[in-house]
Amino acid sequence: MGFLHVCHFATNSGKIFQFLSLRVCVSRFFASSSCIIECEKGTTEDFCSTHVSYVLELLKLCAKRRLFLQGKACHARILLMGLQAETLTSNILINMYSKCGSVDVARQVFDEMPSRSLVSWNTMIGSLTQNGEENEALSLLLQMQRAGTPFSEFTISSVLCACAAKCALSECQLLHAFAIKAAMNLNVFVATALLDVYAKCGLMNDAAHVFESMSERSVVTWSSMAAGYVQNAMYEEALALFRKAWETGLKHDQFLMSSVICACAGLAAMIEGNQVNALLSKSGFCSNIFVASSLIDMYAKCGGIEEAYKVFRDVEYRNVVLWNAMISGLSRHARSLEVMILFEKMQQIGLNPNDVTFVSVLSACGHMGLVEKGQKYFDLMIKEYHLAPNVFHYSCMVDALSRAGRTSDAYDLICKMPFRASASMWGSLLASCRTHGNLELAEVAAKNLFDIEPQNAGNYLLLSNMYAANGKWDEVAKARKLLKESDVKKERGKSWIEIKNEVHSFMVGERNHPKIAEIYSKLNELIEELQKLGYQVETQHDLHQVGESRKQELLRHHSEKLAFTMGLLFLPPNAPLRIMKNLRICGDCHSFMKLASKLVRRDVVVRDTNRFHHFTNGHCSCGDFW
Repeated sequence: MGFLHVCHFATNSGKIFQFLSLRVCVSRFFASSSCIIECEKGTTEDFCSTHVSYVLELLKLCAKRRLFLQGKACHARILLMGLQAETLTSNILINMYSKCGSVDVARQVFDEMPSRSLVSWNTMIGSLTQNGEENEALSLLLQMQRAGTPFSEFTISSVLCACAAKCALSECQLLHAFAIKAAMNLNVFVATALLDVYAKCGLMNDAAHVFESMSERSVVTWSSMAAGYVQNAMYEEALALFRKAWETGLKHDQFLMSSVICACAGLAAMIEGNQVNALLSKSGFCSNIFVASSLIDMYAKCGGIEEAYKVFRDVEYRNVVLWNAMISGLSRHARSLEVMILFEKMQQIGLNPNDVTFVSVLSACGHMGLVEKGQKYFDLMIKEYHLAPNVFHYSCMVDALSRAGRTSDAYDLICKMPFRASASMWGSLLASCRTHGNLELAEVAAKNLFDIEPQNAGNYLLLSNMYAANGKWDEVAKARKLLKESDVKKERGKSWIEIKNEVHSFMVGERNHPKIAEIYSKLNELIEELQKLGYQVETQHDLHQVGESRKQELLRHHSEKLAFTMGLLFLPPNAPLRIMKNLRICGDCHSFMKLASKLVRRDVVVRDTNRFHHFTNGHCSCGDFW
């Protein structure tokens, strides 16, 4: 059946141009015909305006379904009919080729237009930005200005969106100046795009300036600003912005709520997270997959893994993103058995795990020293699900081998893998070498770490202590000298605990907290009681070049011990103590928390940079693998 016969069929069926009928006919036509231009000879003379509409609607359908060959065939028919010179037809063609990824052909159609409307320019600029050609889009915008063609806020905002995607700061600043000159910088679309670019480039002061200068803000504007704060780890500012939005009576959307939940997760502010969850329940957002995933992640990062599972359980439709969020949360809390059970259930319902799923599963195996289990899942990922392992999967396997004391096997895997080893891999190997006394491999790991992250003082100190443990004092002096000459500083440990909607933060040897005298007094009492249970300060975990008594004092006043004591003093008797830390918990504090949980009969949860530790009755969920 020729294309024109299709059109006659749709017209003569008793209805004048029903697009639904046309789509059925077109589908059959595409299935049975290789090219639209294969029409019966002489039928072009009978073509009428209704048939022109059919061709244009057909082009739109090709654009929507990304049907490049069929769209190209429609283009051929348009050329035969002499319709390409029409502005509307050209715009539809540009859009179709752009959606099909053929931006060069779209540009050719644009360049051949005898006259160009604002819609034509916007369509072409939009096509370039959608295909990652922001430099070309900017060039075309300047060409548009030189041609004297009036432009709109959509012209500028579309180019800005492309700049945001690639964090093209210089182009953004040029466009900002361009928008000010055109008096469009306060337009809601342009300003929102501007603050989005600045936020993604890390210039939050500039983003905030644009935001505050806007006389009108949409929910997208508020969401973009909140997301910018979260992306730049400015969680308190994100929560303050949300409170401001709430006071203005703004109707929230899923993107704003997701950013607020992420801010709660970043601060480990479980109380505020609960408040946001209550708000979500009232507004009906909890059923949204992305919001629910953010909630699961938030609760998991705040130490509330049971609350995270409740959110997961209550969502009726669960996609792979939701399963991954729950599996990742369980893995972070050293709930390896639950991770494996959930992984099996995921497969049983017919949902295929992806590369993110396997990272969480492999991480769970590594943290519990389950090397063989980890290898099994690693092989399953490749052989059954045909997923290529990335650097994160290899990192998990290196970590698993290192924690199990198989340092040589871990090094062999690093040498064989098709990626350059990351800092975390060499760090896992170095820590394993220190524990198991492999100085030769420790030097190899340390050398690579110095190249990758020269500003990390901990690596220099760790190697120096290994030399000291092996009596290599000349090497100790060299390592210390290298550390001094490199002018690097070890990141100071910080711990915090939330009590009655207020976050209390502590540094090692804290002196500024208003309750510090009371905290030190109580801590001294605790340590005396713990010593009766066998607690001894493990000074080998202090990396400072000081005497033994000074090391004992520093370890006694570690930030997590101070946060623990603060919680013990001011939280209700049965409330768990949830402590957050910016560094890995040291071995001495780990031993302290185990015995303290037994002494005070309280559950203690410590989140460090690696994972969660749940201390109960003298035991830790990590099984001393961390």
